[in-house]
Amino acid sequence: MIFLKEIIGVNYLLSSGISFSISVIINYILNMKYVFVSEPGRNKFVEFLIYLILSVIGLGINQLVMWLGVDKLGINYMFVKIGATAIVMVYNFITRKLFLEKKEKSE
Repeated sequence: MIFLKEIIGVNYLLSSGISFSISVIINYILNMKYVFVSEPGRNKFVEFLIYLILSVIGLGINQLVMWLGVDKLGINYMFVKIGATAIVMVYNFITRKLFLEKKEKSE
């Protein structure tokens, strides 16, 4: 994000959105490999689609926090991004745990 904003001159909201989108793909691969256990037999395309939908909602939260912090409160975009990242990180973990992780069978 900082490279896009400071070096290339891309608007902070656009650079935030681009960097967020790139991270979605990398995070999907890492999360499904190292963090969460998938439902056995679940279609990987459907799984990625769910992940993508949850990520788009997370992007909306990220962009809203960025806009509020920078445009409305006048805080430097780098500091706002730290807060936005923390908020979206919690959202991502909870929603992925609820919608993507293998459910334990109750006896």
